[in-house]
Amino acid sequence: MLAHLIIYLLSFVGVWVGSGLAIKSVERLSRTLKVSSFAISFITLGFFTSIGELSVGLNSIIKNDPEIYVGNLIGATIVIFMLTIPLLAILGNSIRITPEFKGFNLAASLVVISLPVILAMDGRIGRTDSFSVLILFTLLLISVQSRRGLIEKLKSITPKPNIKLGKELVKIAFGLATIFISSRFIVEQTLYFSSLLHISPFLISLMVISLGTNIPELSLVLRSAFICNHQIAFGNYVGSAAFNTFLLGLLTLIYGNTVYLTNSYLISLLFLIFGLITFYYFARTKNTISRLEGVFLLLLYITFISTEIILH
Repeated sequence: MLAHLIIYLLSFVGVWVGSGLAIKSVERLSRTLKVSSFAISFITLGFFTSIGELSVGLNSIIKNDPEIYVGNLIGATIVIFMLTIPLLAILGNSIRITPEFKGFNLAASLVVISLPVILAMDGRIGRTDSFSVLILFTLLLISVQSRRGLIEKLKSITPKPNIKLGKELVKIAFGLATIFISSRFIVEQTLYFSSLLHISPFLISLMVISLGTNIPELSLVLRSAFICNHQIAFGNYVGSAAFNTFLLGLLTLIYGNTVYLTNSYLISLLFLIFGLITFYYFARTKNTISRLEGVFLLLLYITFISTEIILH
């Protein structure tokens, strides 16, 4: 058992190293775009910090256990809104909601982010659910990028002389390969511990893997606190959570069958819905998440973890 635990921990280290390598290169390449740091972080960093979840999802499909990716994606969103964003608000005194999220985009993003919860309420996720998720995510992406014209900027990208494009692309490719290989071990060890402890893979994914695949987001908390740029971190977190919804639809289409969940999902779904509603209320009041509000959301996450441990 000790050997399996060591492999499990080293696999998460692999995700951390690979994600860090890929994200740093993406950030360097992103500086060549004359767009807001929010738009960059929402779309580019939001996608690349979700690579861990994508890799775990693909490997869980290979192992024919789709509950793992569903639990991981729902758990990852819980970690983002009830752990990482609250920590950023606490360390940075508060988080100001960026202009791109004042009004319609904030509500639309939270609706898209909550879709996996709503769709999983009946204990299954099918192809119709997948198409609904992908369509609504696409509409959200169009709405967000239209504020800054990110797509147009991407078309006219001109690399700066001091950035070696080939070198950065190689680093990104190596980082992604590291993440994918590490994710394969994570899925294998999750199935092992699930069988050993008689706990569903969904629950382990919800509580353990979701923390591991959110290491890139958690590391951004410290980086943003030091450089005092909460705009990048907030955009990344919302983007990452939105991409988790996209990945749920994409992975379910790849799996090709209806995903049936065990009865261990209901508590997590209720906590996530309550957490998103609370986050929206806090964000709408003064267009900020204050330190005190961050503490409340963090306590909500601790309550969620405690509840799951007690029940299971």
